[in-house]
Amino acid sequence: MRTTTRLRELLAGPDLIVAPGAYDALSARLIAQAGFSVVYMTGFGTAASVLGQPDVGLLTMSEMVSRASALAAVVGDVPLIADADTGYGNPINVQRTIHEYERAGVAGLHIEDQVWPKKCGHMEGKQVIPMEEMVQKVRAAVDARQDPDLVIIARTDANAVTGFEDALRRGRAYREAGADVVFIEAPRSIAELKTVAAAFSDVPLLFNWADSGKTPPLPLHVIRKLGYKLVIFPVSTLFAATYAMSGLLEVLKRGEIPTEMSDRMMTFSQFTDTIGLPAIQELEGRYRINQ
Repeated sequence: MRTTTRLRELLAGPDLIVAPGAYDALSARLIAQAGFSVVYMTGFGTAASVLGQPDVGLLTMSEMVSRASALAAVVGDVPLIADADTGYGNPINVQRTIHEYERAGVAGLHIEDQVWPKKCGHMEGKQVIPMEEMVQKVRAAVDARQDPDLVIIARTDANAVTGFEDALRRGRAYREAGADVVFIEAPRSIAELKTVAAAFSDVPLLFNWADSGKTPPLPLHVIRKLGYKLVIFPVSTLFAATYAMSGLLEVLKRGEIPTEMSDRMMTFSQFTDTIGLPAIQELEGRYRINQ
């Protein structure tokens, strides 16, 4: 089964889809190995891991596609949903973006209605393009897909810019333009989350669980009860890994050695097993040249 078809089946199913955020191939592999049904490629985390800089529109489309390809290669038959920012231009650029992400192997992607260069949805100072312009970008994305099962997610950042009512209006327009999933970024209260769910009861909704972000950090059972279908955790793995590395660096800075943290680290063999060394060794044995 194609991963696009699998993602659509999950969206049509009864369960809440939990998609942790991957910022590189290693984190994507860990998420897939942990048994999650979907992996999410975070733009915030990709900017941090590729450039060591914040998510403010510094990454190009080709850099994002390259990272998406690397993630898709390691997660196998687990669907990958990728951040495609604004689609990197006008509707014609959006069509190329769709083609490139499809070739990279993603099962779904989201585009947003911010002005380029964009910013992380939970940062201040965002701007949005006119709704009519984004409608055409969504239409272009839907028309461009080669695989009819590729999931197009339309995101609006209007809530923080032009207000909650405009965000709802935009979400409806993007759904009418053909978006498969609606993503209202950064609702600021449970009341707003409930209103979004009521307004889009006929379409799968995405809940962005951003640590320390603007949206209330609700338990999963509450998110499901509200009516959301897909919840992404874009930065949790990144923040956890960064915190752990910072702790190790503090140990080294004090003149101590990593054994002080051995109970919070994998061994060499555990790590090489995790990243697939046994499979490589098996292939080496299969193709060994006898001399």
